[in-house]
Parts: sequence; structure tokens; C-alpha cells
Amino acid sequence: MLKLIQYLKASRFVRNMSVVMSGTAVAQLIGFSLTPIISRLFDPSDFGVFGSFIAISNVVAAGVTLQYSQAIMLPKEDKDAANIFAVSVLSVLTITLFGIFTAYIFSDRLLGILNAPEAKWLLWFLPFGIFIDGVNQSFQGWCIRRKAFDKTACSQIVRSGSTGALQIASGLFQFGGTGLIAAFVAGNGAASMNLSRRVFVTDRVLLKSSLAWNRIRRLAVEYRDFPMYAATQNVMNALSQGLPVIFLGYFYGIAIAGAYAFGMRLLKAPMNFVLIALRQVLFQKVSEAYNAGQDLFPLFIKTTLGLAAIALPPSILLILWAPGIFTWAFGEQWLTAGEYARWIVLWLMVTFCDVPSVLFAKVLRKQKQLFFYEIFQSSLRIGSLVIGGLYFNAYTTVIIFSMVGIVLNSILIAWITFEVKYKLINSDIDIPTNRL
Repeated sequence: MLKLIQYLKASRFVRNMSVVMSGTAVAQLIGFSLTPIISRLFDPSDFGVFGSFIAISNVVAAGVTLQYSQAIMLPKEDKDAANIFAVSVLSVLTITLFGIFTAYIFSDRLLGILNAPEAKWLLWFLPFGIFIDGVNQSFQGWCIRRKAFDKTACSQIVRSGSTGALQIASGLFQFGGTGLIAAFVAGNGAASMNLSRRVFVTDRVLLKSSLAWNRIRRLAVEYRDFPMYAATQNVMNALSQGLPVIFLGYFYGIAIAGAYAFGMRLLKAPMNFVLIALRQVLFQKVSEAYNAGQDLFPLFIKTTLGLAAIALPPSILLILWAPGIFTWAFGEQWLTAGEYARWIVLWLMVTFCDVPSVLFAKVLRKQKQLFFYEIFQSSLRIGSLVIGGLYFNAYTTVIIFSMVGIVLNSILIAWITFEVKYKLINSDIDIPTNRL
């Protein structure tokens, strides 16, 4: 009987992964099929402006829910999760209002970073885009909690299809980088609207009956390690990943930044095919297993090694032939992007494999340690970009940045492996009795 229960649980895990991955697969197929068209409608400078916008918005969006959207998964009771969901949405509203104020006060500086000083209207897409991203994170967190994986999968398709279609339309009308940005924000908005049906229709009664100000305040304090450490760590990680576009644009010009941004866009698309599904289903699975006091190490090892097996073959292919693939598929103007890609993929391969480490660390409430790790990591990443920009060419700078990333992400995997194996299994830390 025990083996049967374990099998059924494993089957649910596989089925949930299949649902999300099927939706993600369709979304990625749409994105890939439209990219050769989009790449010929925009030049590297347009993608440089777009990449700078994404870099800035991603930094704020990484902390816009104060990571309460992740904490939605952890309570045993849905009523508590509903109140954490409310905390997440309130955080989004508060930070968006602050973003509007910041965009108004520092408009000239932000437009300088975006390399689009003439398009002041573009700046107002920042708080609007951040708001939509935060709402999307909150809605996704709730849908994953409720195992509504069909909704999250559908939202990926809606986002990819609407963004791609609008970017092609903006390219035909020669709207440049601003068109890429407007289409991206609109696509995120469409995805959020798709998720809202589950929140405001299907689960409306549960949410309405659960919400109470005293619970909201109590749970906001109980899970304060998420805004204190996890949100800050996420912001720093987004900053260190977005800074290459801004630094490359500053040191070498917006076209170089655009080539890097385009290469990252292409490399991350197939990664997200697996990782979007994995993050959603695995986080729910690990939280459930931890609440039940189960051994987490076998699941950690299987997912980490499984990701390594998936990542290795395409990484080798791109290391050998990325420049030729990019020019054949997207045009001669993207040769530089292909040259960068053969080095970026080495770093992204290790990043791809460390996703279980980040998720397990959050479930084990290692936010404080992740926070200090991210400070160390961000400092070295920024240092590599500054040194590269001052003393080397753009190609060498990308290589240095990628090598630093490989080492740091490998350290993260090794650390969390130790934590899961020895700290939890050997009972160096106690599992709370209410989790048994």
C-alpha cells in the first residue's frame, strides 16, 4: 500500500509537470517560430534599448511582491495561504506607487540608462510593467498553491502569443525599441488577465472567507524572512544578471548591449521550457514533502542531475556552432550575438542546474544565507564587468563574466547539497513536530 501511495504521488508530480511543460512547450514554440521574423524587423540597437528596459524592470519586479508570492506555498492551511496572497498583492500596490513617484523624480537619469532620452513616454511603462509583473507573480503563486497548473500553462501561451504578435506589428510600423517594450508589457498583462479568472472566480469564496486584517498582519510578520532576505537576494540576483546589458551599453555602445541581450533571450527561451514547469511543480512538491517530514535528498539529487543531463547536449552544440546557427537563423547582423552565446551558454548551463538548489534553500528557510551569498555573488559579477569594461574588449568581458558565474553557481549547488544531505537527513537541524 505504501508503495502504491508513493507511486500515485510520483504520478501526480509527473502529470503536473506534463501539464505545465505542455503549455510552456507551446509558448516556446510560438516564441521560436516568430523570432526569425522579429530579428529581421529590429536591429541590435533596438534590442539594446529593450534589454536595458528589461534589466531595470526585472530588478524592481524581483522584489515587487517582497517574495510573499513564494511564501504562499508554505502554510499547511489554505486560509493562511490566502492571507499571505493578500500581503503579496498589497506589496505590489505599495511598490508600484513608489515606482511612479521615482519615475517622475528621476526621469532624466532613467531615460539615460535606457538610452532613449527622446522617448519620455516610455518611462511610464516601467511602473506599469512592474505592477503587471507583480500581480502575475502573486496570481501564479496562488494558482500553484491550488495546483491549478493548467491555468499557469495557459498563461504562458497567452503571454508568448500576444507578445510575439504585437512585436511583429510594432516592427512592421518601425516603432523600434519602444515597440518591443510596449508589446512585452501588453503580453504580460494578457497573461495576468488569464490567471485572474482562477483567483477572482473559482477561489473567490475561499479568499473572501479567509481574509482578515489580523491574520494578514500576523502572517506578514511570521514570514518576514522573505522580504528581509529572499526579496533582497532576488533583487541583487536580477541586478547582477541585468547589469551586463547596461555595462556593455555604457562601455561599448548600445548595439553591443543589444547583441548580448538578444543572445540571452534566445538561450533562456529553451531553458524556460523546463524551468517554468519545474519551479512551479517542484516548489509545491518540496513544500508538501517538507511539511510531511520526508527525506528531501533523493528528490534534490534526481532533479539536479536530471537538469544536468538535459542541459549538456545542447550546450555542447552551441559552444561549437553558435555563431553559424545565429547568422543562419536570424541574419548576419546577429553574428556577434552568436559569438557571445557560445560563452554565455556555459554559465547558463550551471545556472540551469542550480534551480533546485534555490528552491530547496527557500523551503528550508535559508533566506538569510542566500542573502549573504547573493551579496558576495553580485559583488564579484559587478567587479568582473567593471574590470572588463576598463581593460578589455566586449568579447573578453563577456567571457570573464561567464566564468565568474560558472564558479559562483557551482558553489551554490555544492552548499545546498551539503545542507540537504547532512543538515536535514542527519537531524543536525530538527524538523518541527507539527510537520511530522
